[in-house]
Amino acid sequence: MPLKRLGRQVVGLVLASLLLYGGLLPPVRGFFSLPPVMRLSTEAPLQLHWDLPAGLVRQVEMQVDREEPGWRQLQIKLLGFIPLKNITIQMVRPVWVNPGGQAIGVLLKTEGVMVVGQAAVTDEMGNKLYPARQAGLEIGDVIVAIDGVKVENDQKVADLVDAAGRARRPVKLSVQREGRLLNLNIQPIYCRETKRYRIGIFVRDSTAGVGTLTFYDQEKHIFGALGHMVTGDGRNGGNISGGRIVAAAIQGIHQGRRGQPGEKIGVFLENSKFSGIIQKNTTVGIFGTISGEIPAFYTQPLPVALAETVHPGPAEILTVVEGEKVESFQVEIERVMLNQRTSGRGLILRITDPRLLSLTGGIIQGMSGSPIIQDGQLVGAVTHVFINDPARGYGVLAEWMLEETDLVAPTRGSAVETPGILHIMENRVG
Repeated sequence: MPLKRLGRQVVGLVLASLLLYGGLLPPVRGFFSLPPVMRLSTEAPLQLHWDLPAGLVRQVEMQVDREEPGWRQLQIKLLGFIPLKNITIQMVRPVWVNPGGQAIGVLLKTEGVMVVGQAAVTDEMGNKLYPARQAGLEIGDVIVAIDGVKVENDQKVADLVDAAGRARRPVKLSVQREGRLLNLNIQPIYCRETKRYRIGIFVRDSTAGVGTLTFYDQEKHIFGALGHMVTGDGRNGGNISGGRIVAAAIQGIHQGRRGQPGEKIGVFLENSKFSGIIQKNTTVGIFGTISGEIPAFYTQPLPVALAETVHPGPAEILTVVEGEKVESFQVEIERVMLNQRTSGRGLILRITDPRLLSLTGGIIQGMSGSPIIQDGQLVGAVTHVFINDPARGYGVLAEWMLEETDLVAPTRGSAVETPGILHIMENRVG
């Protein structure tokens, strides 16, 4: 046997051993963790992202074992003859939307009032008591009625509590918490400071702030924004009785620092070029209908990326840092987490653009909803900042946001035929 040929076989056996028995190596585990069934977009070349060493990648071959309309049955082999893995690929036609980036003012009206804080009630003896806390009322709870009377503002809450206290009886609160309706009885305490009966809570009946539009559809007049729930803790955001978005302008920036989140200082525009009606408030953003003239950074729609195709690597975000001008800034997607759908935190990203870092210090409040673009597709939206590392934060996957709208592809859930070339790619880790 020629020495050269023998050398190739030896190398092949070594590589096979690494793949088949190298379960302790993270790259090998990542390779074998590729799902047996995957969805890929018809609008992009067929690509599989993994984290094998370059030397192994060159020895791995893909073969189309079977083809049907909209489907590919792939067989991954080492050295062309050692079978490693079979993967079924479903080709899905994506939904196209216009990426946003515009600054928006968000005005949301909730059903009932939300408990946003608790405070001590100082009784006539000078004792500081917490009647609401002791009765089990929590921050984030939504009070929808008191003694059977619906409440819509803080003054109504104060008046009903005071009336119950003067009648020397407990006040009955109907409270929504995580989709459940609770009834709590709380005895009001006379506060020597305010001369009224109180139970020791701060409430809010509506909310307003500055955020960012993520995407919109010009034909169906549908929008998605923010990428997270508007109301505080994310437990009761579905209880909205109305709300709207309007165009906003950014007038200043408070830089983010370690331990101190920054924010955009914005104003709502009286003569707004566009406006929208909020119909849903969810863990992955706010959604509704939109109308008017929306100044776009991208003049043409982009496809929404399937969650499985988003990968670590360079990307860009669209956001406003001054006035109404939407600008593009460079970021790096560091990690994709497909199992975090309930929390809405599907991405970890880092701001890498020097200009944005100098202006904002990283991710700041008001940047929520800024669309993330990768490989010519809308892949997600910025949502949260890491308090101790303002350059880094979370994002939500765009497909998760799309699922909350009526923008459903005609062939969603079924396969469609598309030509394509399969590419083997090494996973780019930031």
